[in-house]
Amino acid sequence: MTVHFGAVTVDWLGYATVRLESETGVVIYIDPGRYGVLEGYDARDGDLVLVSHDDHYDPDGIRRVAHEDALVVVHESIDADEIDRVDEQPEALPYEVERVRADESFVLGPLDLFTTPAYNDPEGPHVDERGAPYHPEGRGCGFAVTVDGVSVFWPGDTDALPVHDDLDIDLLLPPIGGAFTMDRHEAAALAARLRPQLVLPIHYDTFEALETDADAFVVDVANRSVPVVLDEQ
Repeated sequence: MTVHFGAVTVDWLGYATVRLESETGVVIYIDPGRYGVLEGYDARDGDLVLVSHDDHYDPDGIRRVAHEDALVVVHESIDADEIDRVDEQPEALPYEVERVRADESFVLGPLDLFTTPAYNDPEGPHVDERGAPYHPEGRGCGFAVTVDGVSVFWPGDTDALPVHDDLDIDLLLPPIGGAFTMDRHEAAALAARLRPQLVLPIHYDTFEALETDADAFVVDVANRSVPVVLDEQ
């Protein structure tokens, strides 16, 4: 379903893929593609495409959502030579491509955009069997974009971090699948600290490792007096 929030409509298309559209007609996609979430989808209407890290870099997905004059913004660490499922560097895509760090802010026409760090704490629970974080620091980012007066924040594949507590955002799109990111409990606690006007969880139930109880997340967040909604697939 489409979620309407202020002057923005939001569609979670599966995994980490989100489509935002403003009343003024600006279309933004976050982390498009992978795991078949865009199978049969070929809108090519995106003005801005944001890619947070290598796990979410999908050249085919980008082509399905971006129009020919789109701007594609990718984290600086994304390198196709290090990704066994793709062989096309971001700069080889037929769009204007910009690389960003995890601590930048800038204006893109009518949009304000900033990035945040995104990583797993090496001392936390989201590490592999060797004790290495699934997402090391410096390998990805979160994105916050303000369009038509609405600030939307996707933290990326990350734990809940101290840097998040200083943010003032309207719509929070947290990952809740756990395993490789914050789980539903950690995301609910983050929502309680940030107190956005609305929480819409994503990045769950795409495959077995990301399965979670989204309804329990809704109850948890609502009990903390934070508005929350699901975009059911």
